[in-house]
Amino acid sequence: MRRTPFELAAVATAAVPGLTPMAAASAPDDAADFDSALLLDSEGKRWRVRSPRHPEASARLETEFMILRAFAPAIRAELPFLMPTVAGTVRQGALSTFVYAHLAGATRSIEELSSCSDALAKEIGVALAAVHDLPQSLVNNADLPSYTANEFRQRKLNELDQAATTGKIPPALLRRWEHALEDVALWRFNPCVVHGDLHEDNLLIDGDSVTAVTGWTDLRIGDPADDFAWLVASNEQRFVESVLRHYTEARRDTPDGHLLRRSALLAEFALAQYLVKALAAGHSDMTAEAEAMLKSLADDIEEQNALAAEEAEAAAAELATSELAAAERAAADGLAAPAVVMASEAKASEGDSAKPTVSVTAIPESAGDSANGTASTPEAPSEADDTSTTALQIVEPAPLQDAKDH
Repeated sequence: MRRTPFELAAVATAAVPGLTPMAAASAPDDAADFDSALLLDSEGKRWRVRSPRHPEASARLETEFMILRAFAPAIRAELPFLMPTVAGTVRQGALSTFVYAHLAGATRSIEELSSCSDALAKEIGVALAAVHDLPQSLVNNADLPSYTANEFRQRKLNELDQAATTGKIPPALLRRWEHALEDVALWRFNPCVVHGDLHEDNLLIDGDSVTAVTGWTDLRIGDPADDFAWLVASNEQRFVESVLRHYTEARRDTPDGHLLRRSALLAEFALAQYLVKALAAGHSDMTAEAEAMLKSLADDIEEQNALAAEEAEAAAAELATSELAAAERAAADGLAAPAVVMASEAKASEGDSAKPTVSVTAIPESAGDSANGTASTPEAPSEADDTSTTALQIVEPAPLQDAKDH
């Protein structure tokens, strides 16, 4: 049963002795896992209460509590944002409710963030870079998960197998994700500290500043693309590129070239994970929602692929036509050469023993011929399933190859 803000306020008084709530309001959070509220006490101070809805969510809060204690004051001082501080906790049965000191700022929707100023995009990029540049000893000393690039890829393969067993993933998506996960080059990255649950509800914004980052339940060493998946899901290329540019400038390590492509793949795959979670919880509404989103994604990708194929055919036809015209012009220009030579030879036959003033040259090769006289042959378009992220408009399509000369 969901707890109201006033019920959470009552629980908070047991967690923080002396706390006297005067007002309470709901706070945004993961509704499937937590009940949350913002409180105002008699002294004008604000607090946030998070109460888990099931034992797994409670374990996540307890893990976060351990993680937050691992951030020593010296480490926190180096970060460009604030982090939560636990003021108190109370255990009720198998569940633990946590009360946090209030952090300034408010959450914004992904639509609001994706249309934000470059100044705020820079703040987000710098915040991401600061997380990814955290010392890995912080995670290792806290005995938190740590994955190499290959281990991370293998985990995703295992998760894909689990999702496939549901029988509810569109076959086109399964093939798309399988092909991407089999592309070993795509998964060559330098593991770093990642937040692991970063999205718009875990960023507190004030004006054009990121004031705090919350939700530290999944801190680990892994793929930095994990923390970009929510960004690319916005489908706002300008916003994503701006954040990435500032992130790259702020990071000590140079990001790999496949970062956004993996991020887009992870954003898509998150729908499959949502389906598995809904089925495990026996939540019919969540399951239906996940199935609908997966079907919509599959339809969008199919439409994007069909449109890209049409554009490629049109561009290839236009290129072939222009090259044919260029070849015909080149051939026509080359035919003039023998006439000049013939005039020179006629002059010599009239008794002029001097060397012709115009030397004999071969007819120019047709445009597009290679140096050895052979023409390049176009590759046939692949009919394999697309494993790029065109549906999210992250990866630019590959350039067309030259058409065969006529």
